[in-house]
Amino acid sequence: MRNLSVCLTSDLFHHYDEGNKLVVVVDILRATSVISTAFHYGIKDLIAVSSVDTAKKYLNKENYIVAAERNAEPIEGIPFGNSPFQYMNKKVRGKTLVLTTTNGTKAINIAKVDHHVVIGSFLNINSLSEYLSDLNKDIIILCAGWKNDFCLEDTMFAGALINQLVKKNNFQHSSDSCSVASLIYKTAEIDMFD
Repeated sequence: MRNLSVCLTSDLFHHYDEGNKLVVVVDILRATSVISTAFHYGIKDLIAVSSVDTAKKYLNKENYIVAAERNAEPIEGIPFGNSPFQYMNKKVRGKTLVLTTTNGTKAINIAKVDHHVVIGSFLNINSLSEYLSDLNKDIIILCAGWKNDFCLEDTMFAGALINQLVKKNNFQHSSDSCSVASLIYKTAEIDMFD
């Protein structure tokens, strides 16, 4: 039986960072939703960077798309922002997305140091669940949160993913954060927007 953990913010990740695990990074509003959409529409790769200045170094380079946001606002001079709708076009096909965000890319960069990292969103939850079920690794669901604080939508997604994985009888959990995430999702699944 494989173990599931939920880390509720990036700043808590050092408490979960033992051994080589698979980390599902979640930033529903909006980094991981953007990344899922961009891959669906044909980007070939992702480079998650920590700063706007680093992202700007890729401007005007062939076959790169540069995207940035800070505090949920687009950055002047950077052509793409954090709306998945911007990536729903043929211009992204075959390109590398260079992305920096307030919370999501921070979580990606923290996790990728020692772990295999995948992206989680409601847009890819079914294929992600199948992928994780086929692996023989313990899993940490890393919620990016909002500026180092708990975030409801990331935790709700963690609960949805936990419920799918436990239902497949491949996973178990014993932590309060997993139980809370599962309960939040079960309470909200009828009307998540409400």
